[in-house]
Amino acid sequence: MISAELKAKAGKIKLVVTDIDGVWTDAKMYYNAEGEVMKAFSTYDGMATYLLNKVGIPTAMISGEDSPSVAARAKKLKLDDVFLGIKDKLIVFETLLEKYDLTPDQVAYIGDDVNDYIVMQVAGLTASPASTPAFHILKPDILLDRVGGDGAFREFADLIIAAQDK
Repeated sequence: MISAELKAKAGKIKLVVTDIDGVWTDAKMYYNAEGEVMKAFSTYDGMATYLLNKVGIPTAMISGEDSPSVAARAKKLKLDDVFLGIKDKLIVFETLLEKYDLTPDQVAYIGDDVNDYIVMQVAGLTASPASTPAFHILKPDILLDRVGGDGAFREFADLIIAAQDK
């Protein structure tokens, strides 16, 4: 059960923006001599994008890594807003506000580490997986029960959908 304040914040959400590593993954990157080999993604998180889209809430990905694995996952999920290799996530966040004609309080953001800090100060509703190493810095609205790579994004999406009675 969420508080009335969080339900009110979640009720305004029209776009969900997500970091990837540490949120959709367990924050591990597997490399060989040629570079990144793979990352594991939870199907729960993929289903969350479908469920959000079904109720009219698009999902955007912003990652500091330029990862072929993330690009492949986003393509499979048919996501339109995928930004990889981004060092200044706030610029992309502001671009998304313009694209969708939204105010910051209409956008939710989920991140897990210090490179998410600036966006999490602006977004209307914020969350971090239970596995975040930076909870004391990020101070999200919601510390999720699930860890990164194990359905944390899905938990956040379900909360937003439920708060909107959809």
